[in-house]
Amino acid sequence: MKPKNPQIPYTVDELFAPGKPKRYRGRQLDQIAFPLGGIGTGSIALGGWGQLRDFEIFNRPSKGLIFDYTFFTLYARPEGGEAVTRVLQAPVGGDNFTDDGSGATKRASGAGLPHFRHGVFEGAFPFARLYLEDARVPLRVTLEAYNPFIPLNPDDSGLPIAIFNFTLYNPTDTPVETVLFANLENKLGYPETGGSVIEVYRSDRLRGLKMSTRKHPPESPRYGTLALVTTHRDVQFQTHWLRQGWFDSLEQFWRYASQGTLEENTESAFREDHPDIGSIALRTTVPPQTEVRLPVWIVWHIPNFEMYWSSVQPKPVWKNYYATLYEDAIAVAEYVAEHIDRLEGETRAFASALWSSTLPEAVLDAVSSQISILKTTTCLRLPDGTFYGFEGCGMTFGCCEGTCTHVWNYAQALAYLFPSLERSIREKDYAINLHANGHMTFRMPLPLGTIPEPTFHAAADGQMGGILKVYRDWQICGNDEWLRALWESVKRALEYAWREWDKDKDGVMEGVQHNTYDIEFHGPNTMMGSFYLGALRAAEEMARYLGETEKAEEYRRVYESGRAWMDEHLFNGEYYIHEVRPASPEMSTDPQSPQFPRYQLGKGCLSDQLIGQWYARMLRLGDLFHPEHVRRALQSVFRYNWKSDLSEHVNCQRIYALNDEAGLLLATWPHGERPLFPFPYSDEVWTGIEYQVASHLIYEGFVEEGLAIVKGVRDRYTGEWRNPWNEFECGNHYARAMASYALLLALSDFFYSAPRASLRFAPRIHPEDFACFFSVDSGWGMVRQTFGEGYKRAEVQVSRGSLRVKEVQLGFGGEHVQVWLGRTPVSVQAVSLPDGGIQLSLAEMVTVGQGQTLVIEVWGSD
Repeated sequence: MKPKNPQIPYTVDELFAPGKPKRYRGRQLDQIAFPLGGIGTGSIALGGWGQLRDFEIFNRPSKGLIFDYTFFTLYARPEGGEAVTRVLQAPVGGDNFTDDGSGATKRASGAGLPHFRHGVFEGAFPFARLYLEDARVPLRVTLEAYNPFIPLNPDDSGLPIAIFNFTLYNPTDTPVETVLFANLENKLGYPETGGSVIEVYRSDRLRGLKMSTRKHPPESPRYGTLALVTTHRDVQFQTHWLRQGWFDSLEQFWRYASQGTLEENTESAFREDHPDIGSIALRTTVPPQTEVRLPVWIVWHIPNFEMYWSSVQPKPVWKNYYATLYEDAIAVAEYVAEHIDRLEGETRAFASALWSSTLPEAVLDAVSSQISILKTTTCLRLPDGTFYGFEGCGMTFGCCEGTCTHVWNYAQALAYLFPSLERSIREKDYAINLHANGHMTFRMPLPLGTIPEPTFHAAADGQMGGILKVYRDWQICGNDEWLRALWESVKRALEYAWREWDKDKDGVMEGVQHNTYDIEFHGPNTMMGSFYLGALRAAEEMARYLGETEKAEEYRRVYESGRAWMDEHLFNGEYYIHEVRPASPEMSTDPQSPQFPRYQLGKGCLSDQLIGQWYARMLRLGDLFHPEHVRRALQSVFRYNWKSDLSEHVNCQRIYALNDEAGLLLATWPHGERPLFPFPYSDEVWTGIEYQVASHLIYEGFVEEGLAIVKGVRDRYTGEWRNPWNEFECGNHYARAMASYALLLALSDFFYSAPRASLRFAPRIHPEDFACFFSVDSGWGMVRQTFGEGYKRAEVQVSRGSLRVKEVQLGFGGEHVQVWLGRTPVSVQAVSLPDGGIQLSLAEMVTVGQGQTLVIEVWGSD
């Protein structure tokens, strides 16, 4: 069945069918790089056929960096049969070639050795799974790789470790002698390697190798430690490979591995000039019709972060947050070994909750894949635990530092999954970036505590968005003292608008407005204007809560004035335009004139023209503009800006989508009057704005259109040409893409106000059988809705933590209501809502504890 909108080329089933983890095969494996690492630790990537790539553990991006001969190998010999040895990878594919132009495949990856004949990669973040089969191998092999990811627990989600679990299943009737080999190059000090030390490590919990460097002192940014360890007991060790020229070292390793053993040595190995390779071998026998799991962990500890982009000499250096908790890589490994059952169990609980959501496939794909950004070099944790982010990552450098307020405006995942980290951004933003007159610097400088000079424009969208984010973060956590501590700063930041952008206090920004397009809009527009109105509404709500009624009324008056003016003067019947007001009388107002101000929108249709209204929908702040105008404007954005085929699109700017791919353009000029030189990026496609618009469309009831945009995005990231776990803009793993989390909020219509202990969810799809993950500061779990014969049921299940509830809003109603917490009935008063839903006020506050379910059953005509 086709959607109602003929512009959508997908079927209804393609848009709405509940999702499951995607599997990749063949050329889809080529560009896969699944990040394995903690928040603020860097990561190692698991490639599509099982290779380890992109070792970005040295406190900066390092796309393309591999550790030589660092791979896994399997030896298997059935009882009475012939042994077979394979690198634990699928056939080599993709752009796996050297950069020297020789055409030779990278030997150090083990590419020239026998591999499994078939491989399928499954991505179900935070887990990656590789299924390997080979007719000559008597075992079926599954590699599962992950790093602990536990909502509300940033420290355990910030461990510098990659965990590899190999499950070996023996489908035969004969026992299979098995050896799993794991190799790791000691590349410590990179790019100044050498002074390699590798030692055997044994403890009550672990066996393996610990690696260090004598070339660099402990205070150096090149200093660090590594560990290659396992909890398996039967282990061989090799502290260094053969140290000879040509291809002898790999030849020797393979000769021994093919016999099911290592050239074992256990003495401490030191090498001055080059890195050594160390190996461990895990030995076991897999009984018939049985499976065995063998774990291998790669752990890193690079404690000293160098501000490599600084022009100051010597460059500033500070401790990574994780280095304040753990002395070295072995200390990390021992902590994980002690807590592995809990770390793995809670990570699986999160994955189970997320992936049992009945959200469409493209939505689950978008949400899950882009929260992986938190595990990349885009994100840091400073010595006191403060979260800090680049916009994205170049190949070897962070792109645009400072947790840029106008880019991170779009990202929603961190605020819900790790609210304490999001709050740390707000705290430092107002402590460091806010100046006495209310001007805010939109990039926080480092080292932490450096006060920036206000020598450039404040970002209108970033500064107003920050106020909405304070309101959001307070709603999520309910900490009134936290709000009070920031409140005077919030007011100063908001009222700076009356100094700079809205000097007549009429609710309309007329001044020069720097924004996320890296230019300044001159004159009224609803991109900045909707942020401003949203900030006024949020500030009004906070002021009323804190007892500042006069201030709340002042914000309300300015808001009402601005709302009325923009609806009357900027809405053209289809969408909201930008009224360009040149800064000087010599400039022209004709967009075709060379004297027209450069880099403006003018009468174009901007995709994120209503971003403040998007925030207002997420935070239940109401209609910032006339609701019908909002709906028409979003319909116009989809009609004019979304292209199901970009083959005819002219783009002289940066190219993120092309050919017959679908994408949402940042702006179009449907009725002409495109400026000679429109704002930069206007012809580009940014996934973060695609997700922002898609989720806003869903909030306004245009579900098919929103899902079409999402499917168009994820159809571009299928592994052949782009990595599904790396949506890029100005850099890899671009933070704006975490706007995808808003899709989950929009489709479930989930909102929780911790100060009021008020919960709402009203699914916009599959209302008869709906399930969705949720997370707020106090706990996380699932919301469910089911319709049976004669009744409708809603459930709030808490998997971890707890949830205080005094009020519940649902999207359906009825004559009779019963509420239970477990088996205990809860007294309730019900009131019908204008939208056909129901509001339930519980007689007493209830706390839904870990493992408990709040059940609401409604029956009778609604």
